[in-house]
Amino acid sequence: MTLRIRPLTGTVGAEVEGIDLGKPLAGDDFARLREAFLKHCMLVFRGQHLAPEGHVAFARLWGEPVVTAMLANLQLAGHPEIVRIAKIPKATSSTEAWHYDGPFTPVPPKLTILSAQVIPVGGDTMWTNQYEAYDRLSAGMKRILSGVRVHFRGLRLARMQGVPLDQAPHAVHPLIRTHPETGRKAIYIGHSDNVECFEDMTREETMPLLDYLYRHCTQPDNIYRHMWRAGDAVMWDNRCTMHYAVHDYGEQDRVLNRITLRGEVPA
Repeated sequence: MTLRIRPLTGTVGAEVEGIDLGKPLAGDDFARLREAFLKHCMLVFRGQHLAPEGHVAFARLWGEPVVTAMLANLQLAGHPEIVRIAKIPKATSSTEAWHYDGPFTPVPPKLTILSAQVIPVGGDTMWTNQYEAYDRLSAGMKRILSGVRVHFRGLRLARMQGVPLDQAPHAVHPLIRTHPETGRKAIYIGHSDNVECFEDMTREETMPLLDYLYRHCTQPDNIYRHMWRAGDAVMWDNRCTMHYAVHDYGEQDRVLNRITLRGEVPA
């Protein structure tokens, strides 16, 4: 098979064809995938139907799998690297908002790989390019945000898991982070539920600026919306993209196997 890479929008996402992720990669295919991943921030592979063994093997090409402590109860039997995402009630969903994975942890994961097992009618996921969001800021706003740090707390995930809110994990990271591989800058924020405040600012002072940035980062022309099919594999860079899982499928089954890879302390 010949590897083909096709951009999905002008700012984020590419579809990869001519590859079977369940088999060892041939020739320079991994180098091409890595180049495309760093350029497009997220990749879509249709028709993969990855078994857990293949999912884990492919993920390990990119780094070390890690499971957030609050999701340890969702690990797939026999495959502790995989978290099975299923049957999340809309009322407690932590992912139906624009977010990064694990910003409230000291070392957030660097990338995530989902393998679609059961797909309902609906249940799309969207991604937005945070490099692009940073580049679109004015020079004055970039100066204001330089050096600002964000107090993150995992309140939405705590609600989903039934964890007391005062025990939700907490971490402080730069609002503008620099990608360790590309050197590009990205806006690193999240939904106001998961942001307590900017460092040395009150919540009242923080919220107007956070609300502006949240809207700025999620403009329609900087979004790719993925309509899932069973067998899809999708991976994204958690250092420069936010994503949003749309919960519009009622009580239908939606099952995704997820692997996240250990990242770096944001800088």
